[in-house]
Amino acid sequence: MPNIKLMESGLPVAPLKIGALESCRELGEKVNDYIVQFRKSTMDKNTDSPLYYNYMRDNYLIDCPCPRFGSGEAKGLLTESIRGADLFLMVDVCNHSLTYSVNGHLNHMSPDDHFQDLKRIIAAANGKARRVNVVMPFLYESRQHKRTKRESLDSALALQELIGVSNIFTFDAHDPRVQNSIPLHGFDSFNPPYQFMKALLKAEPDLKVDKEHLMIISPDEGAMQRAVYFSNVLGVNMGMFYKRRDYSTVVNGKNPIVAHEFLGEHLDGKDAIIIDDMISSGESMLDVAKQIKDRGANRVFVCTTFGLFTDGFEKFDEYYEKGYIDRVITTNLTYLPAEAKEKPYFLIADMSKFIALIIDSMNHDISIGKVMDPTEKIHRLLEKHNGTL
Repeated sequence: MPNIKLMESGLPVAPLKIGALESCRELGEKVNDYIVQFRKSTMDKNTDSPLYYNYMRDNYLIDCPCPRFGSGEAKGLLTESIRGADLFLMVDVCNHSLTYSVNGHLNHMSPDDHFQDLKRIIAAANGKARRVNVVMPFLYESRQHKRTKRESLDSALALQELIGVSNIFTFDAHDPRVQNSIPLHGFDSFNPPYQFMKALLKAEPDLKVDKEHLMIISPDEGAMQRAVYFSNVLGVNMGMFYKRRDYSTVVNGKNPIVAHEFLGEHLDGKDAIIIDDMISSGESMLDVAKQIKDRGANRVFVCTTFGLFTDGFEKFDEYYEKGYIDRVITTNLTYLPAEAKEKPYFLIADMSKFIALIIDSMNHDISIGKVMDPTEKIHRLLEKHNGTL
């Protein structure tokens, strides 16, 4: 594990406690299990020091429920003391599976509900915890990160509402520059390219990673930076689609896409990896996959950090049966319905160990530079895949 020697020689800034809200409980439990393993491996060398009291525990999770009244209002509770603790709160604002009652009517929790619950727990912890940190894999309102004409600037305002928080950790922020709205707070955005390749190479052991057999595809202009990094690290070429829109029409608040135009070399016989930050309805991603296949690509793999699947899986099933897509790889950073895990084309890139490493490194107050840069790990993975390690 990177930074293990630094952790062995350093002390935590305060006793670690993890508050995984109900929306993020499953992921929180996996993260907790990894941290327990990490600390058991380092404790052998530090058992004599009284400074390590409470360092190694069987469980770092605390309960932090948000019970609701009949009106739909709620309150945040901490079921145990967090005084002097280094508290890490985990929340999944996209978990739509949770429900609550409003005047007898069943209501599914929205991102707004989850964000309000996070603020309630922060309010309960402020003034007691040594430090409050937030792990919010999908950054709340991150798609509304800039103002055009008479619009709200939701992402920046939301970050400013997290009063008393020292650090915010997120993944694949739509625009990391939104951190400029909170210049006195820590803000880190991580990316999962290593986990994507690890899952893909395990599922497709015959995949050849070179310029003659593989190409990275950016589905639009916004994903260019991710695709450029991915192609450079893997040593393969990339191509890009750009969306031609009808700017004379507005549908559901957006200008509709007329066509996807491609820029790049030929795809004949090559495997293609489409890389993006999220699948919402999946319409654009599937259209790009079809066009890639029509241009002669061999296999098409879709890699996306957040799989929201707001319109379900019917279209994905259809495109898989027609041979337009071969794999859809997404992380477990947001809620995934059980239906997704049963699909023959679906793969999960597990991020729990990565998050555990981030939390443990921050608790020791050591650099997370190596955690943020996956280049070395990808190179070692490719060497192992190619049999040169």
